[in-house]
Amino acid sequence: MKLKIDLHVHSKYSIDSANSIDSIIHRCIQEKIDGFALTDHDTMRGLEEVKKSDQVLIIPGVEISAKGAHIICLNPTKLVNAKLSIKDTVDQIHSQGSLAILAHPFSLPKSWVHTNTIFKNKFDGIETKNSSQLPFHLMEKYNIKLAESLNLPKTAGSDSHIPETIGKAYTIIDTASKNIDDIIKAIQMGKTETYGCGITLGDRLVKIKRLLFKN
Repeated sequence: MKLKIDLHVHSKYSIDSANSIDSIIHRCIQEKIDGFALTDHDTMRGLEEVKKSDQVLIIPGVEISAKGAHIICLNPTKLVNAKLSIKDTVDQIHSQGSLAILAHPFSLPKSWVHTNTIFKNKFDGIETKNSSQLPFHLMEKYNIKLAESLNLPKTAGSDSHIPETIGKAYTIIDTASKNIDDIIKAIQMGKTETYGCGITLGDRLVKIKRLLFKN
């Protein structure tokens, strides 16, 4: 079966996000998205709030701030500390049987990775479409080139911080079932297709406004 999954979504447990867990689920239902990965910055607190949903698949995740890169850990069992080297971060992710996806490798103003460092580490995939990357299509070309040079699966996610941007970019995953382990295995095997677009200036302004009134 093929599932439409947004593999990069932040909740209110990320300091720069205004999404509640309920608003994420509601938006996925509205947009006919089968599921999302909850990937808050350096915290798994949101996963403690998540309850099983009959309508939306929720894939556990976390976005780790390593030295020189942001790394999405999919299906973590424990939190990996921030500010470790890329190698130590990837090794710790793999030691718990989780996937290490390099998030928005080329994405102004978020990040710009040193490719020599990336080539030395065994990532499980590259996020080639991230709705927040600027300029979207040019950065996508760089990201795809990196993924293909490493022969790694491509993923996509909205990097959403407000409900309106959820699903702007997403991954179609060809999986044996809706079981999380099967979905993770399918990503690892490269059974993915990426779709989506960048967020608008209006979306960015809405995000700023929401964050100002977050607390």
